[in-house]
Amino acid sequence: MASLRETLARTRTSVFGRIQTLLGQADITPETWEELESLLLQSDVGAATTEKLLSTLKQRAVDEAIIKAEPLRAALKEELRKLLGAPVAITYLGTRLLEVIMVIGVNGSGKTTSIAKLTRLYLKAGRKPILAAGDTFRAAAIDQLQIWGERNSVQVIAGEPNSDPGAVVYNAIQAAYARKADMLIVDTAGRLHTKHNLMKELEKVRKVLATAVHDAPHQTLLVVDATNGQNAISQAKGFKDSVGVTGVVLTKLDGTPKGGVAFAIANELKLPILFIGTGEKMDDLSEFDATSFVEGLFE
Repeated sequence: MASLRETLARTRTSVFGRIQTLLGQADITPETWEELESLLLQSDVGAATTEKLLSTLKQRAVDEAIIKAEPLRAALKEELRKLLGAPVAITYLGTRLLEVIMVIGVNGSGKTTSIAKLTRLYLKAGRKPILAAGDTFRAAAIDQLQIWGERNSVQVIAGEPNSDPGAVVYNAIQAAYARKADMLIVDTAGRLHTKHNLMKELEKVRKVLATAVHDAPHQTLLVVDATNGQNAISQAKGFKDSVGVTGVVLTKLDGTPKGGVAFAIANELKLPILFIGTGEKMDDLSEFDATSFVEGLFE
C-alpha cells in the first residue's frame, strides 16, 4: 500500500515545500503574505479558502504578536487542520440488514476503481457486499465493475448497456436479500447529455433505493478527482445540491501538485473527506486523517 507521504509528494515538493522554505526563520513582511497567497492558490486551495486562511492568520499574527515566519508556519498548519473539520468515525460493521452505499461522480474521476477499493476495505472488515452496475449508459463501466467484482470475488448485478439503471438497482437489492449480503454498493452514471438529465437519473436511482430499503441510501459518497482542482469543486456542488452527498472519496492525489483542493472541498462544500486514494492498487485506499494529511504536506 502506498503511504500518504508518497501520495502527497508532488504537492509537497511543488508548493508546500516552498511554503516551508518561505516560513523559515525570516521576519514576516508584506512580501511574505503575498508569496503565501500565491503559493496557496497554486496548490488549488482556492480563492475563497485562501482569503479565509490569510484573514485568520493575519489576525492571529496581531493577537499573538507573531513577527517571525516560523511561528506563522505553525499557525498555518493549525488553521489548515481546522479547515478539514472534525474527524468522522467510519463504522465498518453495520447493524442494518442491508446497508446501501450509493457512489457518484463524473466519469474519469476514479469512481468505479474507488468502488473496488471500498469493497476490499469492507471485505476485510467481515462484510458481505454485492455490487450494482448502475452506470448502464457506458458499457465500459459495466465491464470494468465486473472485472473488479471478479478480483474481489464479489457478485456484480448488471443489465444490458442503456438499460434502465433503476431496474438494475432493484434487481441488485433483491439479489442482496436472496444471497444474505449485508451491503450493496451502487455504481451510477457519471455523464449524460446534460447535467440536468444526469441529476434526474441519479434522483430516480435514489428513489428506487429509498422505496426498497428503509432510509436508503445510507451513504452517498462523491468521488472527486484531485487533478481537476477547482473544476472538481463546481462539479461537486452540483452533485451535493441534487443528490445529497454524505462524504467525499478523494482520488488521484499522487498524480497532482494540487492537493490543496482538499481544503477547498472541506471549506466550500462543508463535506467530510472520508477516504483518500493513495495509489492505483486495490489496497490503495485509506481513511482520511486530517492531521496526517497536513503533516504529510509539510514533512
